[in-house]
Amino acid sequence: MTYFGVLATFILPPIVLMGVLVPLREWRALLRGESAQIRWEPFVILGIHVLMALFYTTPWDNYLVATGVWWYDENLVTGITLGYVPIEEYTFFIVQTIMTGLWTIGLMRTVTPNRESIPVRPRLRLGLTAAVVIGWAVSTAVLLSGWVPGTYLTLILSWALIPVFVQIVFGGDILVANWRLLVLSIGVPTLYLWVVDYLAINSGTWTIDPIQTTGVKVGVLPLEEMVFFLMTNVLIGFGMTLMLSPVAKRRAQALVARFKNTEDGHAVAK
Repeated sequence: MTYFGVLATFILPPIVLMGVLVPLREWRALLRGESAQIRWEPFVILGIHVLMALFYTTPWDNYLVATGVWWYDENLVTGITLGYVPIEEYTFFIVQTIMTGLWTIGLMRTVTPNRESIPVRPRLRLGLTAAVVIGWAVSTAVLLSGWVPGTYLTLILSWALIPVFVQIVFGGDILVANWRLLVLSIGVPTLYLWVVDYLAINSGTWTIDPIQTTGVKVGVLPLEEMVFFLMTNVLIGFGMTLMLSPVAKRRAQALVARFKNTEDGHAVAK
């Protein structure tokens, strides 16, 4: 199966379905000419996540292909590349983010709304932050040690845990309070993408280097690929939840106000 064939068969249909159903109230308001009823904020935030996914993943994924961590069948892609990576891979960054983001918005609107208020728990945030820092430090140490079978796994963790650190520092307690939402928003797309990845690897669309992986697999699906899709969906799920959280918005406004007051104080002192 061609790379675009994988995306068209497995990723495009859920996006089209959710693209109709999730913003249904917005579509209805548009048809009635009631623009005041339209709330596009979640979809603007989703667009921001798409841009962040492209910006943050592009250099990392180019490094993976350049160093042979994974490769693609040249007969199953268009041949258009940006750097070392085929255009199909960049398309995957975009459509995965859209799929998981729409799913998360849909869950917020129908099943598990984002919590309006939570108890302030700075110690929880501190503990979670420490865990992420330790995880990143261990992963990076193993990566730098040159242990070849751990290459792909540690590249994933050392890359993904940096933005997770930022998310946890700012809103780890908010994320814990919304754990039901996150289990569904992250878990369901991850399981689905594991199946898609399994089928693509099995058909030879792309290949993971067995030398730079631990060898732990579920059928033909390497552990590293499972961790990759889990971590990328964590980034999307955490980010969407925080940026749409009323608690996070109030916290961000308070931080901005505190920063402005500090700047004003410095200006007066001068």
